[in-house]
This record gives sequence, structure tokens and C-alpha cells, in this order.
Amino acid sequence: MSAPTTPGAAARRDVFDPEHEDYRASVRTFFAREVVPFASEWEAEGVVPRELFARAAAHGFVAMSIPEEHGGAGVEDYRFNVVVLEEAERVGATAVGLGLALVSDICVPHLLEHGTPDQHARWLPGIATGETITAIAMTEPGTGSDLAEIRTTALCDPGDPDHYVLNGAKTFITNGVNADLVIVAAKTDPARRHDGLSLLVVERGMGGFTRGRNLDKVGLHAQDTAELFFEDVRVPVANRLGAEGEGFRFLTGNLAQERLSIAVGALAAARAAFGHTLEYVKERHAFGRPVGTFQSSRFAMAEMHAEIEVASAFLDDCLREHVAGTLGPERAALAKWWCTEAQGRVLDRCLQLHGGYGYMSEYPIARAWADGRVSRIYGGTTEIMKEIVGRSLGLG
Repeated sequence: MSAPTTPGAAARRDVFDPEHEDYRASVRTFFAREVVPFASEWEAEGVVPRELFARAAAHGFVAMSIPEEHGGAGVEDYRFNVVVLEEAERVGATAVGLGLALVSDICVPHLLEHGTPDQHARWLPGIATGETITAIAMTEPGTGSDLAEIRTTALCDPGDPDHYVLNGAKTFITNGVNADLVIVAAKTDPARRHDGLSLLVVERGMGGFTRGRNLDKVGLHAQDTAELFFEDVRVPVANRLGAEGEGFRFLTGNLAQERLSIAVGALAAARAAFGHTLEYVKERHAFGRPVGTFQSSRFAMAEMHAEIEVASAFLDDCLREHVAGTLGPERAALAKWWCTEAQGRVLDRCLQLHGGYGYMSEYPIARAWADGRVSRIYGGTTEIMKEIVGRSLGLG
């Protein structure tokens, strides 16, 4: 999991300020000391230890947007989140970066924007210290991108109007094993589609809330991705985020940042893979000369370099828009589509240039290739992203 020096766009980007680069140096040191030496162990165990969240939080690498009165830094600049994602990918710690990003980029924004002062006081301090780990549960065994088709229900208890009774199942839930708080999308009015969806916060230990297996995935082996089951779980109405029926609007309102985060991670993974491959083709010899000196290899490296440069320029422009509050969902969808597909092309060609060694798990490129495949699926598949972009052109 060594991290190569990659030429090109990463060295010339102007989207970050000096304080972000100082922060990057601290994050890089943290990953080198607290993550890289243990990565293989965590992959074998199928989960990152809970203590890592606390150690990351102690250094200010988790949920910086939580206000100071609740133990956070009160910094809402998304570029700090980007630095953590990029540094995780730089050392091949995709699973770790994903777990931290889920808390900072997806769960905390929902709690901050839609939570009440009482909910903030109950939940945010633990998240700020890393002692409370969060997840969000949308996907179900029979429902993926179409949130209106969610089957999980949360119906008011006629004998106790202060509680919902939650029933259903969720799958592919990131942080599913470690999570103490799970934001669950459920139908509080099953007769309605989008307007019947609400968000409830389910807490560890609630009766009827159980976890299934830690799913055996192609990649991201250190990421605890689990099945969750809810059988007559009594959830207080006080644990609902926002008004009843507002869940669909809340979820879609944060999709731009979620998809931007996936795009950031994807392109950072492509940069890292390119750097590893550039070193490899300079060192590996075939027929008495470095592999990189063959025209086919030079062309492949040049093409990947160009693809990363062009995608980086577009993504950084999206980052500027997001920080300014002007990034729209269609442009975020385009970024997610383009950067994850570019990641796939780059990783596949990089693995090919490694030859047989590229297929060996101990090589960073093999793990990056396996870990990266899912980026074109989660957060909305490439096909869904194309639908969103196409419809924005007045074609749907």
C-alpha cells in the first residue's frame, strides 16, 4: 500500500487553499501510521475496528461540520472532506475512506440540516468523538435506485402515538456492522409513493433491530457491508428527522454531495493506480528493455494521463461550484458517471500493464481494481446517471 508520486493534474490543482494542504499533510501522516500497517489484517477480518473512527475524530478527520457546541470543529468547507477521501485512495485504503466519508458526507449533513436541537444534543457529540458510528439504510433486497418503491414500513402504533412500529429489511448497508445510529428510509404512508417516505433514526439495541451477515464482496473487504432487519422495532417519533413524508426530498437533496464524493474517490483511485503503473513500467523489463519503452505502453500511459487530467479539471470545477452552493444534481450526476467510468478504464489498463502480477492480490493494482468496480454501481448506477443527464437535456 505504498503511495507513488503521480505527475499531472494533482500537482497543479488550485481548488485547495494552503490550510487544506496543511490538513492534507496531517491526514497523510495519520493514514501512514494508523491505517497502512493494519490494512491486510482488516481485509482478512472484513471490518475496520471501531477505534479507528475515534482516532480519526481525535485528529479532526471525521465530521468537521459538527458545530463546536457539540464537540466538532464547526467547519463546513467540503474540501476538507475531499482531502480525507483523496488521501485514503492514495494509499489504497478505499474501505476506510468510504466508512469515514459515509459519516461526514452523507449522515451528518442529514442530522445537521433536518435534526432538532434535542436530536443534535443527543447524537452529535458522540459522532464528533468517533464513539458513535452512523449508517444510512435505503437499499432493500428488491429495491435499488427507485426510492419510491421502498417496502420497509413505519406505522404509528394506535395504542402509543409516540412510537412507530418499523418492519422491513435493508441490504448493502455501508458501516452496517459498526453503526450505532442508522438513518432508515421507511414508508410512513404506504399508500403514497414519494410523499409517503420518512427518515427514522434507529439506535443500536432497539428491540427487533438485528444485523445479518457481513456481506462477502468482490472488493472492499475491510468495509463492513451488512444486511439489516427490523421486526416490530418501536422507534420513538422523536427519532424522526424532519416532518413525516419529507424523506424523499431530504434524500434527493443530498444526492449531489454523495455523488460528488464518489466521483472524488474514483478519480483519486485512478490517479494512484496510474502512479503505481508508471513506476512499474519503468522498472519491469521485457525483451531486454523496460515495458514502458514499448510504443503500446507509452500510448496507453499517455492516454490514461490525458483522461485523468481532463477529468480532474472538470471535477475540480464541480468542487468549486459545490463549495459555492451552486452545484446542481445533473452536473453532480455527470461527474459521478464520468469519473467512475474513467476509473474503470484506467484501472483495467493499469492492471493489464502489470501482466500476471497485476492479478496478484498483494499488488496494489489488483486490490484497487477489485475495490473500484462498485463505484459505477453504488450511489446510483451509471445508467441512472445517464438518465438524469439525458432528462436535463429535455429528452425525458
